[in-house]
Amino acid sequence: MSINKTTFHIKDMDCPSEEQMIRMKLEPLSQVKHLEFDIPARKLEVFHQEEVQAIHEAISELNLNDRLEDTSEAELPIGTDDSHQRKILWWVLGINFGFFVIEMTTGWISRSMGLIADSLDMLADSIVYGLSLFAVGAAISRKKKVAKISGYFQMGLALLGFSEVLRRFFIESETPLFQWMIIISTLALVGNMVSLWLINKAKSNEAHMQASAIFTSNDIIVNGGVILAGGLVYWLDSKWPDLIVGGIVFGFVMRGAIRILNLSK
Repeated sequence: MSINKTTFHIKDMDCPSEEQMIRMKLEPLSQVKHLEFDIPARKLEVFHQEEVQAIHEAISELNLNDRLEDTSEAELPIGTDDSHQRKILWWVLGINFGFFVIEMTTGWISRSMGLIADSLDMLADSIVYGLSLFAVGAAISRKKKVAKISGYFQMGLALLGFSEVLRRFFIESETPLFQWMIIISTLALVGNMVSLWLINKAKSNEAHMQASAIFTSNDIIVNGGVILAGGLVYWLDSKWPDLIVGGIVFGFVMRGAIRILNLSK
């Protein structure tokens, strides 16, 4: 039977969570033979047999604002050895998890919700990278179970963070130590820049590598936000910049948890 290639434009596909959602939705379909993702371009190429209608319906159920662009005959791409890419992802996972521990510890010591929130953002990335690495080749049911556990764990941490921000908002609390905020966030910024350099060094067009680059670039922006908050804490002699940045980043963490939970449906 001939192979067709159908291209979809998926407007809301902008991180590894959506890629995993789509994979789990389409992999059980017997007519789907291969998937190629281009996350920066919001493009998905599905190599399949038979009609594309069932595939399109499955993607539409995820509510990611998809559009079918075209279908044509094609040949299945030749597989490639991704051991080097996996090694880079392990390094990126290690950097993210290491800074989660460092920022969580120093965040409590310095009373900075910005650092604590940034640490959970690092943990959220580690969960997504780990989910991708550990679940390769696993059954769909196992992937969904891992996704559900990870999502609820991340959501619980985000809710605890929000509650602490609210507690400090309504009661008198000490101004965070801005020196720790700036120093640790600067180190995390360097760590993320190293991660981005490693990913770009691979010069890969594979979806998981492109997605990792997007995630790491977003982390660099968050690190800059915490550094800015530290400067404002010093300048204004106030806890408010730290609480505001912490609340915003906890929102990102919660959004990531909801996306991961969508994988388990």
